[in-house]
Parts: sequence; C-alpha cells; structure tokens
Amino acid sequence: MQPRDLSDHVAYEAGRGIEEVARELDRDPSTFVKLASNENPHGPSPAATEAIRETASSVSSYPKAAHADLVAAIADRWDVEPAQVWLANGGDGAIDYLHRATLEPGESILVPTPGFAYYGMSARFHHGEISEYPLSTDDDFAQSAEDILEAYDGERIVWLTSPHNPSGSTISLSEIERLAEETTDETLVVVDEAYGEFADRESATALLEGRDGFDARDDVAVLRTFSKAYGLAGIRLGYAVVPEAWADAYTRVNTPFAASELACRAGLAAIDDDEHVDLTVETAREAREYMREAIDAHVWPSEGNFVLADVGDAAAVADAMQRRGVIVRDCSSFGLPECIRITCGTDAETNRAVDTLNEVLADLDLETDGADADAEREVPDT
Repeated sequence: MQPRDLSDHVAYEAGRGIEEVARELDRDPSTFVKLASNENPHGPSPAATEAIRETASSVSSYPKAAHADLVAAIADRWDVEPAQVWLANGGDGAIDYLHRATLEPGESILVPTPGFAYYGMSARFHHGEISEYPLSTDDDFAQSAEDILEAYDGERIVWLTSPHNPSGSTISLSEIERLAEETTDETLVVVDEAYGEFADRESATALLEGRDGFDARDDVAVLRTFSKAYGLAGIRLGYAVVPEAWADAYTRVNTPFAASELACRAGLAAIDDDEHVDLTVETAREAREYMREAIDAHVWPSEGNFVLADVGDAAAVADAMQRRGVIVRDCSSFGLPECIRITCGTDAETNRAVDTLNEVLADLDLETDGADADAEREVPDT
C-alpha cells in the first residue's frame, strides 16, 4: 500500500528558525536575529496574550461561542454579513477552503510567479492544475490587469497577492475590478491581503460590498490573516471574506471547528488592539524606508513588512549573514536566486541587518576583486 503519486508536489520551504540555525552552527540562540519569516518584531498583541492565558483552562471544550463571536467581529470590521466570513486555520487553511469549494478535478488556478508556493500546492492537493503569470524585476514587480489577462485562459481562480510576497508590490482596486470584469462568470478573483495592514490602500473587500464608488461584485474574495500585523502566527488564524452567494458552502468544505478555542479568543482580543497594530505598522514603514536608503544594493519599493534586495548571489549572502547572526530569506526557492528578503524588525534588529548585509557585500566584493586579480596574474604572456 502506497500513497497516491505525489511526484509533482513541491514541499513548502519555510524560513529557517533560530533554534535550527543555532544548533547547526553550535552557537547560543540568543546571539541570533531572525528576519526571515515576516513575523511581528513586537510579538503578539498583548491583549491576545492575556486572552490566551485566561482561556487556557477551558481548552477542554470545543470552540462554539468564541468562533461565532470572532466571525461577527470580523464581519463588523469589513461591513459584511457573518456568513461571508470563512474562519480558518491560518491563511493557508482559507486557501484550502476556497479550492475545495471551487475546483473540480483537472480545473486550473492562475498564480503569480514568483509567489506564495502554497497556492499551487493546495490546488494539487485538490486535484487541480496550475498556470502562472509572471511578475518581473524589470518593472518592480508591477501588477496590472492587462498583464494577468494575457496569461488568463479561463482558470477557475485567479490569485492576486497585494502586497505581493516577496516583492511588496500591490495592485489597485480599479485593476482588480477590471480583471474581474474581463474574466468569465466562472472565475473567482481572490486577493490575498495577508500583509494588507502594512499597505496604504483600501482593502479589496470594498469590491464585495460596493463601497468607495465600486459596484458590488459576486466574483471577488479576499484573504486576511492574524499572523502578521497582529503577531499571532503561532496559533494559526486566518479567514476569507467571500461573496454572499458563497456563504452556504462554508459548512460543506470546512473542517469541524476550523479554528481552536485559543485562536478564536486571541483573535477576538487582537482585532481591537489598535495600539499594537499601529505600532507594528509604523515600525515596518520606518524599517523598509531605512533599508531602501541604507543597504548597499538595489532594494525594491515595498508595501509589506519586508523588503527584497538584489545581492547577486542570494545563497552566499544569506549564508554569510547567518554565520554573523542575522537570518534572512534566500529567495532562490521563489525563483529569485539573486535576491534576499529581509523582514522589518525593531530599530535595533533592522540596523543590525543592514550593517551585517553591507559588511557581507563589501567582503564578497573584495573576494571577487582578489580572485579577478589572481586570474589576471595567472594569464601567461603571449
């Protein structure tokens, strides 16, 4: 007995953790800074931490009231009906739910490349196919309806990431509306806004409800998460906001008790902790501006809580920085072997990352210059 053929499935590569790297290098974990996974440098919402403590003694019960209360709070935040909120075990759980509700075997999704690998992984889990549309370094990973439509061929879901990971680029609501208008009635346009709090632009939920001058649409959905701005990555809590016509499908595709009691209580507390979110967003804005100015390499504009830098040899630079105690993301797995992604940290963490990166780049330049000089000396006279 064997599992089904999984040869076309690609394993997800998460950012490396401090403990893992410290063991590998036989070093004290406290000497490292991790800026590889776009986590919140200020930790979880303090209100959520307190809610988790208070809830710990009641985790023997299934989440009922907490689940309903959190759904209602999210619906109120986005001015939608509670039935339009599909609570999930992280944003990736919401991706699974949308694929379960949409894909017949052999149907396709359209995803950005480079982009979040789990879109394609989840589609394959549900016997779907994957098509891609390119985002290019040449135009700063610009996202437009025209470029996406060039690659579109009737796919059931078109995935947008705004802000995009790993570049930080965004797509305007008018471009999303155009894309929805010019795709078929059987295509759902999903906007992944995992980093939405960090971007200075309106959420695509406005397109579902017809706010801000847009007509209400029944072919757009939005993903959000508590992992980033709220600092709750470790408890896995995310959700989709779907068109009203999709509401009833949730009970047919979700797992029993889609989010844990701890997650729901933490989410309820965090969603009103504006002070923590404001601090997190301001820290990210200051950090990404500083990194663009201070890093001795090209850094793309970003509206996420990270920046993408062109360092020439991502593997070599990431390894050298790691040995100096700063863990960043080698973006080779995104198809960008020349780039690293650096999460926005605290002031001290960001400053250390910039200084370390610049030192590494300078050392690599010296090594290259030395190798070139040696090569020149070895050339015989003719």
